[in-house]
Amino acid sequence: MRNRTIGGVAVGAIGLGGMPMSIEGRPEEDRSIRTIHAALDAGVTLIDTANAYHLNAGETGHNERLIAKALATYPGDTSDVLVATKGGHIRPGDGSWQVDGSPAHLRQAAEASLKALGVDVIGLYQFHRPDPRIPYAESVGVLKELLDEGKIRLAGISNATIDQINIARRVLGEQNLASVQNQFSPAFRSSEDELAYCAELGIAFLPFSPLGGIARAGQLGSRHAAFQQVADVYGVSPQQVTLAWMLAKAPVVIPIPGASRPESITDSAQAADLTLTAAELAQLDQS
Repeated sequence: MRNRTIGGVAVGAIGLGGMPMSIEGRPEEDRSIRTIHAALDAGVTLIDTANAYHLNAGETGHNERLIAKALATYPGDTSDVLVATKGGHIRPGDGSWQVDGSPAHLRQAAEASLKALGVDVIGLYQFHRPDPRIPYAESVGVLKELLDEGKIRLAGISNATIDQINIARRVLGEQNLASVQNQFSPAFRSSEDELAYCAELGIAFLPFSPLGGIARAGQLGSRHAAFQQVADVYGVSPQQVTLAWMLAKAPVVIPIPGASRPESITDSAQAADLTLTAAELAQLDQS
């Protein structure tokens, strides 16, 4: 798989989002392990997780531990795999998602993630979601401390606006904001400005839920039918076309499609080798 970079670290152009393997509807552990191994087989070297990717109370870090187990049991070399995790979200076990961006919580969350992942240094640590009760600079300040202490290799933010990107750059140092992870898909394009801003600054942009809505692309009247039409031309899935369309937007884009089946991530990974024409890209932009 061709590579892109996050903070100077080379990773495969398509990553893997671990959330579906640990939240509602999650599969048996064996299938999740096989999914992660299939991603590694396909050349994926960026795996995204979070301490909040779990279902029940008392199992914070479920997805982190799952990824650690999958990496430990993989028969090949995993030394080039960058595991990105996040702190700042909380799941109390009642199905809700809550936020806690307090410095005390973020520090505790980072320490817990180090243990769950079984590492001395977290590859990429991201502030998961802004907490309206806490000044953004205070939350991001914890990431600066963790960088200075050598507990994280790279720092990133998620669900961020352009103003928050600028705050993070000031707090971390202009060259120390490695990534921005926002929702972006054919059905959800409101982060287009943040994507363009990251491209201008050379900051990796990690679209999460990049395949949102694309499963219905072939349905009559779907606003995403253009993705199916292009897929038919190449004999590939609309999911591959979607990811190739994102990759073409800027060299900083690294989609992280979630998967819970080996077949899904194997298909998605092939998007790194799919090159669309300028006319096709324009057609998809307008769909």
